[in-house]
Amino acid sequence: MSKIGFIGLGIMGRPMSKHLLDKGCELLVNDLNPEALQPIVQAGATQTSLAEIGKNCKVIFTILPNGSIVQDVLFGTDGVSSTIQPGSLVVDMSSVTPVESQRCFTLLEQNQVGFIDAPVSGGEPGAVNATLTFMCGGTENDFNKAKPYFDMMGSCAVLIGKSGNGSITKLANQIIVNMTIAAVSEALVFAAKAGADPEKVYQAIRGGLAGSTVLDAKAPMMMARNFKPGGKISINHKDIKNVLDTAHKIDVPVPLTSQLFEIMQWLKIHDHMDDDHAGIVQFFEQLADIEVRKRN
Repeated sequence: MSKIGFIGLGIMGRPMSKHLLDKGCELLVNDLNPEALQPIVQAGATQTSLAEIGKNCKVIFTILPNGSIVQDVLFGTDGVSSTIQPGSLVVDMSSVTPVESQRCFTLLEQNQVGFIDAPVSGGEPGAVNATLTFMCGGTENDFNKAKPYFDMMGSCAVLIGKSGNGSITKLANQIIVNMTIAAVSEALVFAAKAGADPEKVYQAIRGGLAGSTVLDAKAPMMMARNFKPGGKISINHKDIKNVLDTAHKIDVPVPLTSQLFEIMQWLKIHDHMDDDHAGIVQFFEQLADIEVRKRN
């Protein structure tokens, strides 16, 4: 199997890259944080520069905090595109705007290099357990080249359409996920303030129409006061801002998402950006002056 490049070894990237190693890929890696690099290098990957990754790898994965960093990694001085070979493929798994994805596609296409925007859903548990979903935009040929690697890192990969469609789907996903967390937060705060046991309320509703993957993932975290991040509020705050920016450009009103963004602004002001997005509950708890806790 040819050499694979992997850039970005944070909460998501580290376990994802480890799956590629475990499946026999020869991995060249890069991250600005030396501490992030150490575990994957110890597991058998080779640390190298962006230019060397571009020169030596036919398939290159990126998963980075935002679109500007993706652009810099790919097109900055001594970036990946400074040495990338025609016929190569870049797969960006970051959560960025459709416009940023389309720009990457166009610039790389000029060098006869393929590009897929393939943001993921499933959070840190999905990355660790290789159960991620990949939402992809690009050509069918490029998607088929990347599919064997998606199968190593996740359980589902869908080609939605042309370049930018993966990023559009991710933003839609983030509306639903974060809005559901906010609804769960408001409901459990309501129940707790009214005198009901939030744990029993959760158990009563989880098997009905209100049940969801989000409810089962986040309600127990809220009641345990466990806000260790699998998906940081800061990342979701950025994604919801991307939703608003994109929606305004295409004249789509998003009134509920706008209110959600202001809730996240409150969480930012109160230093909750590094909490898991289950920590959205803290906004509603502050309003009602009560905490959602599991009772003994």
